[in-house]
Amino acid sequence: MSFGAVFSSLLAVVLALVVVLALAWAAIKLLRRWQDRFQQGIEDAGQPIRFLRAMPLGQSERVVLIEAQGEVMLVGVTPGGISLLARWPEGSEPPVSFDNRESGSWK
Repeated sequence: MSFGAVFSSLLAVVLALVVVLALAWAAIKLLRRWQDRFQQGIEDAGQPIRFLRAMPLGQSERVVLIEAQGEVMLVGVTPGGISLLARWPEGSEPPVSFDNRESGSWK
C-alpha cells in the first residue's frame, strides 16, 4: 500500500466525519428552533407550564413545584406515577416565596 492510497483513505474518512458532524449540528439547530416556536405557541395560547423548583427525596422520587396558568402546584414524581400534593390558586402565594422565580431561588 502506497502512502498516497493511505492518505487519500484517511482524507475520505476525515471528510465524511466533518459532513456527519455538520449535519448533526444543523439538525440540532433546526430542532431547537422548532422547539422554541412550539413553546411560544403554547404561551400564546395562555397555557404555559413553568418549572419552579425540584427536590429529590430518593433514588428516583422527587417533589416538584410547577406553575401552570398562574396556579402553583406541588407534585410528587415517582417511577409509578405523578401525584398532586398541594395547589395554590392564582393570586395566592405558596408558603415559601421566591426571590426570583426565573432562577428558582428560595427566600
